[in-house]
Amino acid sequence: MQLPFGSRKHKNIFIQLLTEQALRVQRGIDGLRRFLETGEAEGSIALEQCEKEGDELRRILIDELHKTFVTPFDREDIYQLSLYLDDVLDYAYTTLEEMRTLKVAPNDHLIQMMHRLSEGAEELLLAMERLDDNPMVALDHARRTKHRENQVEKIYREALAELFSGPEDVHHVMEMLRIREIYRHVSNAADQADQAANVIGSIVVKMT
Repeated sequence: MQLPFGSRKHKNIFIQLLTEQALRVQRGIDGLRRFLETGEAEGSIALEQCEKEGDELRRILIDELHKTFVTPFDREDIYQLSLYLDDVLDYAYTTLEEMRTLKVAPNDHLIQMMHRLSEGAEELLLAMERLDDNPMVALDHARRTKHRENQVEKIYREALAELFSGPEDVHHVMEMLRIREIYRHVSNAADQADQAANVIGSIVVKMT
């Protein structure tokens, strides 16, 4: 897979790969957001493609870790950051798959959660793009990612409260279980973005 970088100085392969992973996360999450808002297939196709590309980037990164003795920061941090970025995409993909399987249509709560998650993914990408040259700026973007995760969780709790306040009939209970499963996947994606932001913060502390 070609890594299209044209920065003024040569980027370390691990920073390249992690930035490419973060780009796939941003594009994939945005694709899911667009799909939920409009129902257009292009968004879901973008997510599916990004999930596949993200998996391949992670395979390459792990292979490079096995071959490389000197890394730009702790090997464990590289591995964990790659893992959390991959998990964000995986949960976005399972959100899409579960919605198809359970025949769940998007609602206002779900769209709001996806907006915040999409903003968090954008902040993660910015953090990775700034990590090498401007670590304190990267740290600020990581903190913004964590703030978006808090917003997702707030909407998630509000959505659950509304869900459980409905009528106590069998139809509503079944609908409630289906929608709660979708909410949970989006919440989990936000949790993994938060974990990625934590690792970036740890890297910056060690760098400065």
